[in-house]
Amino acid sequence: MMKIGDVSFWYADIGLPETRRPALQGDVSVDVAIIGAGYTGLWSAWYLKQARPDLNIIILEKDFAGFGASGRNGGWCMGTFAWDHERYAKTSSRQAVLDMAAHLRGTVAEIARVCEDQGIDADFLPTEELMIASNPAQMARLKSEMAHRHHWGEVDRVRELSAAEVTQRISVPGVTGALSITGMARIQPAKLVRGLADAVERAGVRIVEGTEVLSYTSGQVVTTKGTVTAPVILRGTEGFTATIKGHKRDWLPLNSAQIATAILPPEVWAEIGWDGHELIGDLNNSYCYCQRTREGRITVGARGVPYKFGSKMDKNGAPDAETIRRLTEVLHRYFPQAAAYPIEHAWCGVIGVPRDWCATVGFDKATGLGWAGGYVGVGVSTSNLAGRTLADLVLGKDTEITRLPWVNRRVRVWEREPFRWLGVHTMYTLLRLADRREERLGIGPSRFAKFGNWLTGRH
Repeated sequence: MMKIGDVSFWYADIGLPETRRPALQGDVSVDVAIIGAGYTGLWSAWYLKQARPDLNIIILEKDFAGFGASGRNGGWCMGTFAWDHERYAKTSSRQAVLDMAAHLRGTVAEIARVCEDQGIDADFLPTEELMIASNPAQMARLKSEMAHRHHWGEVDRVRELSAAEVTQRISVPGVTGALSITGMARIQPAKLVRGLADAVERAGVRIVEGTEVLSYTSGQVVTTKGTVTAPVILRGTEGFTATIKGHKRDWLPLNSAQIATAILPPEVWAEIGWDGHELIGDLNNSYCYCQRTREGRITVGARGVPYKFGSKMDKNGAPDAETIRRLTEVLHRYFPQAAAYPIEHAWCGVIGVPRDWCATVGFDKATGLGWAGGYVGVGVSTSNLAGRTLADLVLGKDTEITRLPWVNRRVRVWEREPFRWLGVHTMYTLLRLADRREERLGIGPSRFAKFGNWLTGRH
């Protein structure tokens, strides 16, 4: 029987925490309070402690460390620039954007280094991404994406593969080509976040679970279990930011869902190939993301019901039936060999989306308040650079990374309801319509997609 929710398959793989860390027991005073025990909060605490072991740091977590996107994502450690380069360049310089891309690329090696040093077994496997194309419109986007990446300094990282070259690696029906992007890694995300949380605790950081943050202001965090006083308060809540008082419209909690197959037998893998465990995405407007897991499953992720009215959250990672149906359809389209085997788990979670779809990290010295996030789905590696950047900003260091163009970048908030619900749902309806037209008619890129992306500021 298919398991639905229970946070994610990644926790089914290793088991949910049998015990929880103690909750906050009344009021406390610390040097640094961090809201959210996901990748962002944990990396920030890690680098602060490496630089200043004397700091008294507490991380406040509503559920358990890694409950959110950090324990539910697709396991893509990308180290790549996934936002609009030009938007950063408008307020900075081309060189600054190139520097940011270089630092992002370095996150993959840095995460690997910390995992090795701290004994974190996260199924870390260096690989590359293949962005698969299967019709003329997708091939046009492939060419455009390659040209864009070349323009922004990734000439040595990307190359176009022919249909024959793709088929040598992986069997995907109807493939016409792919864009290969090197320098990535496949991971098991829950293993990474739980291992990182343990390492942070060993470094002397206190993590309290079952402690919901209700609100915060300069110098004070109000929780369900007491008040925390701190001169520095950092927020790393990504898609859950909307649940904090006063921040409902800062970042939109965009839903993403996944399914995981049963373990496929060797004869099926002999047909599929995929020996390099590449991260597989497509060039549909609505996009999907897949990985071959350590033990031989296929996971497929995509947007299901993209957004809940009023920025509401899912219930323990449980997607709806229509989302599961769509994901299963994607699985069987790209991997028909898996159609005879059951789906064993389906789950979902939210990612944080700023109004301009560009990630930020920042710190206000006057108030002591900092934040990082809005990763729009590429937080596994980006959160590492965000954590290092926050640590430098808090400690008053003037470094290369504190001068990157995403630092202290602010954009307007999302519209009030029902406008943001209408906008997001209309966008994804148009993207799916564009995909159907492009596939059925064999035409170039659809204008429906262009209008949908314009509607919400995505492109």
